[in-house]
Amino acid sequence: MKLKKFNFKIINSTNDLAIKIIKNTCIKSGIVIAKKQKKGRGQYGNKWISYKGNLFVSIFFKIDKIKLSLRQLTKINCLLVKKLLSSFYKGKIYIKNPNDLTIKGNKISGILQESLSKSGEKFIVVGIGINLVKSPIIKNYPTTNLLDLINIRINSNYMALKLKKIYEDFIPKIPKINVKSIDKI
Repeated sequence: MKLKKFNFKIINSTNDLAIKIIKNTCIKSGIVIAKKQKKGRGQYGNKWISYKGNLFVSIFFKIDKIKLSLRQLTKINCLLVKKLLSSFYKGKIYIKNPNDLTIKGNKISGILQESLSKSGEKFIVVGIGINLVKSPIIKNYPTTNLLDLINIRINSNYMALKLKKIYEDFIPKIPKINVKSIDKI
């Protein structure tokens, strides 16, 4: 499966734009990539702090034939992002339920999932933020970034393309996944 790519320098929110694409076009899957978000969103209406150089993407695709719950899809999305991070960072990466990834107790990534329907078709939008070069300061929630951990600056476009490939390879497999095999992804 190929994800149609949408690149932007500055937008309000990658998730908001992905939802707009679903609602206003016939495009069934894609990836929205931004260099910067002005109004990035996190879980529970929290703001996602968007520093230049970090990764901000939203991946969207149809989920009509998928029998998993949104909670199970969240776990799969966390595992896919963990797979991406593991190709750069060789230490332990943890999933902090429901949708954050941490290293040494510090948040490095967050995922915001939203679902919607259009003309009887169900879609999921997976917003992914990864701190590549700069960590936001969040009260009572320590953060980290890949540059501080591995001392190598990873280009956000390169990271987005690697993530795109992971999803393109994995999306066709999702309808065949059963609940018991999620942890083996």
